[in-house]
Amino acid sequence: MKVIKNYLYNAFYQIFILLVPLVTSPYLARVLGPTGVGINDFTNAVIQFFIIFGSIGVALYGNRQVAYVRNNREKLTNTFYEIFFMRIITIGIAYVAFFIFLSLVHRFQIYYLAQSFSLLAAAFDISWFFQGVENFAVTVLRNLIVKIITLISIFTLVKSYDDLAIYILILSLSALIGNLTLFPSLRRYIGLPNWKNFHLWHHLYPSLVLFIPEIATQIYLYVNKYMLGIMTNVTQAGYFGQSDKIVKMSLAVVTATGMVMLPHVANAFQRGEMDRVRGYLYTTFEFVTALSIPLTFGIAAVARTFVPLFFSTKFMPVIPLMMLESVVIILIAWSNAIGVQYLVPTGQNKAYNYSVIIGAIVNIVANVPLILLIGTVGATLATVLSETCVTIYQVYAIRNQVNLRKLFEGYFKYFIAGVVMFAVVFAIDLKAPDTWLALFVEIMVGMICYALMLIILRPHLIRETLKKLMSRAKN
Repeated sequence: MKVIKNYLYNAFYQIFILLVPLVTSPYLARVLGPTGVGINDFTNAVIQFFIIFGSIGVALYGNRQVAYVRNNREKLTNTFYEIFFMRIITIGIAYVAFFIFLSLVHRFQIYYLAQSFSLLAAAFDISWFFQGVENFAVTVLRNLIVKIITLISIFTLVKSYDDLAIYILILSLSALIGNLTLFPSLRRYIGLPNWKNFHLWHHLYPSLVLFIPEIATQIYLYVNKYMLGIMTNVTQAGYFGQSDKIVKMSLAVVTATGMVMLPHVANAFQRGEMDRVRGYLYTTFEFVTALSIPLTFGIAAVARTFVPLFFSTKFMPVIPLMMLESVVIILIAWSNAIGVQYLVPTGQNKAYNYSVIIGAIVNIVANVPLILLIGTVGATLATVLSETCVTIYQVYAIRNQVNLRKLFEGYFKYFIAGVVMFAVVFAIDLKAPDTWLALFVEIMVGMICYALMLIILRPHLIRETLKKLMSRAKN
């Protein structure tokens, strides 16, 4: 029950992080237009590179290390302060590098400055600590008020394209304030550090080991927007960014299991309970499959109606991008389950590193010819290819450690359910009027159709869940 509760909290938190840009997207798409949206996506992609290099893999490493020592208050205290201060220093170095970059560019300087508060916010992001102690509630509740204020500020202060810098500043400052609100909750878990046993750089090398895949992962998440902005124009980057935003919103529900299960699996691995570790993988893999397939087919089915309603008719090129990019929801769900929930907590960093490095190389290499040939569709296709490579390599890496047949058990049944759901919803979408009511009906029909197909096909997870529910009902 604790895992389920933490999953729900983390899923809500991941969705909530994206909620502000998602809720405001219809408004901003009309106020800022494709160019304004594109400038935000392009400059944000650049600032993310500095955040990545300043953060040096702390998100995954800090979560895992806190999980290892969470039962020892003294070790937990020192571990937190050592990692926190190390990150402060590395973010400071990244800030210096950013201002050197700023002195060399002559375009979008005001927007880069507004984005730079996100870099400062990264220095005070301690969500990894609360994930490590499996307290996901605090990260949700502390940010709730901040995000509400952010929404109000955007609708109040952003009225036209001229307010683009204000919009970026609002988002950056909200991230900073939200992270600062987490600090009062620390005193429940830690005290003052033992300075005699304080080893600031003790965590640098193992953090850098996990930093390598984080570089690769994050770079190919943002390099598409950057390359589109350079090789075409910022408007094309804006189209890709809008599609990517919807897909990442959906992914938040699926990949929320990653940070929840990482400390849980790490703790079991530390106790030598490998059968339990493998059991967690089988369960979570089927769970994310059950979630990712309807999200993939659902987004592809309603994209034609969703895009003009949500983003306005100015963003019609986003429709094919969303339909194609939705495929990565399944791929990232699988690679997250294997990589973050199995390889990382069990210390198999080399295999995890290789997988994401391969993905980054494929993405960057494929981007150049595909963007030149077919623009934004090419960038989207490069994303799908790179995620496919990541997943295939990770499955290959664990082939001798787990039962692959058991791992993919029931996948075909979920896939059939997803295809049937897509066929029904897409047929309705072609004939229904382009209205919010019709879109809502399509979504509800899709959910009912998928649920009915699962009841008919009865894959393992659904079958076991129904048995438990019937048993509890009898009792």
